[in-house]
Amino acid sequence: MLNITVVGTGYVGFSNAVLFARQHNVTSLDIDEKRITLINRKISPIADDCIEKSFVEEELSLKATLDKTEAYKQADYIIIATPTNYDSETNYFDTSSIESVISEILLLNNTATIIIKSTIPVGYTAQIKSKFKTEQIIFVPEFLREGKALYDNLYPSRIIVGEKSKRAEKVAQLYLDATIEKTAPTLCMDATEAEAVKLFSNTYLAMRVAYFNELDTYCAKHGLSSLDIIQGVSLDPRIGQHYNNPSFGYGGYCLPKDTKQLLANYKDVPQNLIQAIIHSNKTRKQFIVKEILKKRPNVVGVYRLTMKAGSDNFRDSAIQDIIRELEEYNVQVQIYEPTLQQETFETYIVKNDLNEFLSSSDVILANRMHSDLKEYQFKLYTRDLFGEN
Repeated sequence: MLNITVVGTGYVGFSNAVLFARQHNVTSLDIDEKRITLINRKISPIADDCIEKSFVEEELSLKATLDKTEAYKQADYIIIATPTNYDSETNYFDTSSIESVISEILLLNNTATIIIKSTIPVGYTAQIKSKFKTEQIIFVPEFLREGKALYDNLYPSRIIVGEKSKRAEKVAQLYLDATIEKTAPTLCMDATEAEAVKLFSNTYLAMRVAYFNELDTYCAKHGLSSLDIIQGVSLDPRIGQHYNNPSFGYGGYCLPKDTKQLLANYKDVPQNLIQAIIHSNKTRKQFIVKEILKKRPNVVGVYRLTMKAGSDNFRDSAIQDIIRELEEYNVQVQIYEPTLQQETFETYIVKNDLNEFLSSSDVILANRMHSDLKEYQFKLYTRDLFGEN
């Protein structure tokens, strides 16, 4: 059994912690005392059915701590999964949390392999290894869905390691051994190529969302059936009947920032498509606002800030941009979001009583359908066709 420390208890970090705690001794490290307390009580700090099931059904060798010395000193592997938000002023991810963690690790443990799981700009690993004068750092991109993060670790589409070496092969095997089927393809490549794989993968997903949203916008403007056209298009096996459900726009923690970072990495490189994806998402949200305004509502009710079923995260959700633009047109907005234990969100009223929320809204916005809304179809606005993410 190895000693593995995972820094960060978000959906990437904590799903990695639970993944490895099935076979190894794992320590979760975070600066949030509430999250540490929850984990040590066997309560997941993130919404993830598979993690919650693991806590109940499996014997996990997992502990959580605020103590960096305890977390780092005896670790064989240290996985960094801290946030890297996009900074619009620098056109670059804010990687300060990663660098802070690396500097602390090297003071306490200079033999552990440091695995970066945070999303980073293309070329970052080479720069950071040079800055800290260490070869202990390796990048392993994640390809996880919020709400399904542990499942995607147990049944990965691929395992990519950003290094060509015996050590990289061991890291790939470490992840492969933790999977259920042991059949996922593994690829070892240079760190810069692995960084590009992550950003290009997410940008392709954003492009697909934007494509079907623009198809849906066309249908809405011409009175056509989006459902029929999308089903017909998606029957082509090269396109496929997946990831084709219209929405209010792509959002969440990953796609908006990753597309912007990739565009920034295109500096001095000819491109049209990458920038168009970002612009398309803005256009879609503006179209949604105009469609809502046509209904002349006094009160717009937003059913969930979370944009995906099964997720409790609404960072950078597309609906928030729509809300802010509606406010500019003096439309009153109220929100139903059961994960919020407060009376307001920013400047907007939060209604905790679902029936009161539904009855007092002139128009109800729902990015994804829910059984709660069945009786209110007459004032529901959604672009959801398939009832899935």
